[in-house]
Amino acid sequence: MQRYILTGTPGAGKTAIVRRLERLGQVVVEEAATDVIALAQAEGIAEPWREPGFIDRIVTLQHQRQALAAGLASPVQFFDRSPVCTYALATFLGYPPSEILLAEMARIERERTYETDVFFIDNLGFCTPTEARRISFEDALKFERVHEETYQAFGYRCVRIVAGSMDERTERIMRAVRRSSANAMGVTGLSDDFDEPLPQSVLDGFGA
Repeated sequence: MQRYILTGTPGAGKTAIVRRLERLGQVVVEEAATDVIALAQAEGIAEPWREPGFIDRIVTLQHQRQALAAGLASPVQFFDRSPVCTYALATFLGYPPSEILLAEMARIERERTYETDVFFIDNLGFCTPTEARRISFEDALKFERVHEETYQAFGYRCVRIVAGSMDERTERIMRAVRRSSANAMGVTGLSDDFDEPLPQSVLDGFGA
């Protein structure tokens, strides 16, 4: 099973791309941090990221969702963020990594849970604040840098998905996944050009 992570700048359109992938029939796993924040705010905690245990609640939910997705019969899955993002979030907030976070980081490295190519969704030049995302564009860019540095430090390669229409960005992701699958199937001679046509045997596996 290939598990791909989508990450990047807050407000960059990542969740919209995830929704588009889902409509294309792909298996997607929801972001945990947004749901942890939403639940806490519904319970009357205005800024849950200041609460003890905030990071651990995200890690726990991420682990639960990844375990549930593991039971699905799908060759490819897309994850809206990962424990590596949570590590970056802890760094950005100034929290030392907890034992729970460190244990999860060790597990995903040991089990090679995720593909090492991570789709990094570039910023759109602005960031629209929400209840769960109270961050300025300046801070969003700092958060972006922390994410990229964290992924690289843990041995992942950030595949940049530059600004564009949702369909363009989604197609770039799908072509990268198809190309990776082609390489795994032993199809050789492919260039890094995302516009190069892929063999029909590879496309068939993705409903193309």
